[in-house]
Amino acid sequence: MSIRAVFIIFSVALLATAGSAHAVDYVSVADSTSILYDAPSLKARKIFVVSRYLPLEQVVNLDNWVKVRDSSGSLAWIEKRALSSKRFVVVTAALAAIRQAPEIGATVVFQARQQVALEWLENTGTGWIKVRHQDGVTGYVGTADVWGG
Repeated sequence: MSIRAVFIIFSVALLATAGSAHAVDYVSVADSTSILYDAPSLKARKIFVVSRYLPLEQVVNLDNWVKVRDSSGSLAWIEKRALSSKRFVVVTAALAAIRQAPEIGATVVFQARQQVALEWLENTGTGWIKVRHQDGVTGYVGTADVWGG
């Protein structure tokens, strides 16, 4: 087999596995309030104060710091101790219908306004996520209406 053929096979294999190698890893803010910084240091510039349950995507993980992305796409650093592995999603639609079953015609159990955090319970793999409201009510929301799932 020629070097060129080996290179092509290697490149195709690398491209095929590249998409599956990067799994999105979400966390949430555990503390009642936490600070987002522009660098991984308490001496860095404070960018924003965030509240409990806010879902964040982990981008870089250092010793005591995590670089995260929020639903707007903004990047910042947060202390690792301020995060929880418990998953939440945030409503991005103006008003999201949470339904009794994972289908568009199912009964609406409740509605959630934009920026409301809902506990992520399960991804059905069919465009629906099972969620729980802070009041304990559960249902299914369309993935297009939330971020963090």
